[in-house]
Amino acid sequence: MDNLDYGIIGNCRSAALISKTGSLDWCCLPEFDSPSVFAKLLDESKGGSFEIKTDAKYEIRQEYHKNTAILVTRFADGDDIFEIHDFMPRHHKPNGKYNAPPEVVRYVKYISGAPKFSVYYDPRLEYGMGLTTHYIKANYVVSLTHKQKFDTLFLYTSFNKNIVMDGGEITLKEDGFFLMCYNEKILKPSIDRMALELERTKVYWLDWVAKAPTYKQFNEEITRSGITLKLLTYDKTGAVLAAATTSLPETIGEVRNWDYRFCWIRDASMVIKVVSELGHKNSAKRYLQFIIDLMPDKDEKLQIMYGINKQKTLTERTLDHLDGYKGSKPVRVGNAAYKQRQNDIYGILMDVIYEQLVKFSNDIENVEELWSITKGIVWIVAKHWKEPDKGIWEFRGEDRHFTFSKVLCWVALDRAIKVAKMFGKQRKIEKWSALEQEIKRDIHQNAWNKDTNAFVQSYGSKHLDASVLLMEPYGFIHAKDPKYVSTVRAIEENLSNDGLLYRYKNEDDFGLPSSSFTICTFWFINSLFKIGEEEKALKLFDRLLGYSNHLGLFSEDIDFKTKRLLGNFPQAYSHLALIECAINFSKKMSEERILESIG
Repeated sequence: MDNLDYGIIGNCRSAALISKTGSLDWCCLPEFDSPSVFAKLLDESKGGSFEIKTDAKYEIRQEYHKNTAILVTRFADGDDIFEIHDFMPRHHKPNGKYNAPPEVVRYVKYISGAPKFSVYYDPRLEYGMGLTTHYIKANYVVSLTHKQKFDTLFLYTSFNKNIVMDGGEITLKEDGFFLMCYNEKILKPSIDRMALELERTKVYWLDWVAKAPTYKQFNEEITRSGITLKLLTYDKTGAVLAAATTSLPETIGEVRNWDYRFCWIRDASMVIKVVSELGHKNSAKRYLQFIIDLMPDKDEKLQIMYGINKQKTLTERTLDHLDGYKGSKPVRVGNAAYKQRQNDIYGILMDVIYEQLVKFSNDIENVEELWSITKGIVWIVAKHWKEPDKGIWEFRGEDRHFTFSKVLCWVALDRAIKVAKMFGKQRKIEKWSALEQEIKRDIHQNAWNKDTNAFVQSYGSKHLDASVLLMEPYGFIHAKDPKYVSTVRAIEENLSNDGLLYRYKNEDDFGLPSSSFTICTFWFINSLFKIGEEEKALKLFDRLLGYSNHLGLFSEDIDFKTKRLLGNFPQAYSHLALIECAINFSKKMSEERILESIG
């Protein structure tokens, strides 16, 4: 079964996906949201790929070099063995900044025997919209297109360029390399230089992982998910991407195909909160600066999402020449959801501001700006919380009073009051507390459905929604409160399918949902854990981890029947929720061990 069996490599400028057989099938250069140079993922014939081909007798195994984003694909036929070490260079410069050029290194490591392979190198620039032509020069192969707009890509290699481009057989006797880069190199690359880049990148990732705490349980899963979240951050501005891809469908053959190479305020804030928990304050500081830069006016409303370079207009269009993943059309670039109103983003952002002030209060340079943003958020929430919106799931139909949005409006006030207490702003505390209580009463009165015995998706609705499970983690209600417990039970009964959760089951703009939304299953597991069903939660968690791909990576969705991964990949939402679950389990198990040893 095809299970999105890809590994991600990247350097916080862009990323690439490499299949379990060593084929580079997705890469956008020079940045995450640039047009693709390889997009076989979205069209087998027109997308373009960079493949390593061997005889069928070779066994292929793939894993990450431990605690790094370096992907190792091992090809073995008896004693004939070699490895491809794929990475995008990232390491510290002497001036303290990062070296993260728009390039991919495929380091070919000779292990033993006389292994043989050939290369299929077929970039298709600008999403494959026009003809890409290749020219073999003295030092490199240049690929160029000029139908849509002029663009180029350069390939440097230690192997014979003519043999490489002809797909001829190469017998490996020593290490070699392929360097694919967006810009022409000033100095000709060498095998020694590529080996140095490999080691420097390895050291960077090992150092990055070493900053995080070690957990007694699920440490490997937490580490891999943490690295994946880091790979979805964009250094230049501090933005965090929802995923590295566009248009991987939520259901094969349907039209729920979206471009996720943007920064959603909600997703990014949730990611930053988790990344901070892992001890990486620089990512948090950069993200807060990203927000500050987006809010120059004190009364400016935030969009729900932005381009990674702070673009405010993300016009959606379709690439009709591409067949789509497994024939799932349309392929979209841009995302029309940027125009939507989603009132929950203020609470989520306020939560992350509060968390950063608590964690790094002595090391935050922009305290005054954050206080201004806090006051601005309260002003916006006070003015708009009674209005309907599109909700967390971005319904494209009419606006509604979504429970999750209302709860997060309450969170905005709750966290703003906590920040005001930190700064000794007594008059603000008194004024804001009245509004906080008003919102809380409104939710209890209008979101609770007596017939369902649960908090429901929106005011006056009977439909259940997994997002209301977050009422407890955000502090709106206690885990043991009977209303929360009965909500968890109702959601289990109505939205759970073999331990996997629907977001909701009511019809939306595109029909009835037909796949499980991975983050919702993690939320559900967490809520079971919180209400006291720890053994059941752990069992479901272990089972869910088994549905990841061969490298422990998750996409956005899972097919209920086949357990196949669906949706954009890898998905920040899924991995941040995995980390939250795993940390909760690990902390609990550590506490139990301490109590047992005392006993």
